[in-house]
Amino acid sequence: MSLPYHPKQGTIVICDFKGFLPPEMVKRRPAVIVSPRLRKREGLCTIVPLSTTPPKVIEAYHYKLYIDPVLPEPYDAELADMVYTVSLDRLFLPFFGKDQGKRSYDVRVISKDELVNIRQCILAGLGIIP
Repeated sequence: MSLPYHPKQGTIVICDFKGFLPPEMVKRRPAVIVSPRLRKREGLCTIVPLSTTPPKVIEAYHYKLYIDPVLPEPYDAELADMVYTVSLDRLFLPFFGKDQGKRSYDVRVISKDELVNIRQCILAGLGIIP
């Protein structure tokens, strides 16, 4: 079920990239919310997707996020290297099972320091800083 609200910055969500075209991402991936809720951009959210595939060469825009405990499979990714603005309809919280017929969600928010580091990588990826 998609999110009916803009999550707090640093929240780890799952993003469904279905409908995108290669070489864009085309499957579900964990992602970190990096944008605040902006009132004139209702329904949109900027995210940094996470990957399990290490790059051939580490660049300034790559960030290794340490998540403890790791996310449940298949969402156990931790490498951030891209930025997207997507509809909230693409986002949902990871869940790890049901309790008395009700889904149990894995709600996690990364630290402010990690969010600052990811933002620095975004600036490098956009060519704003070296």
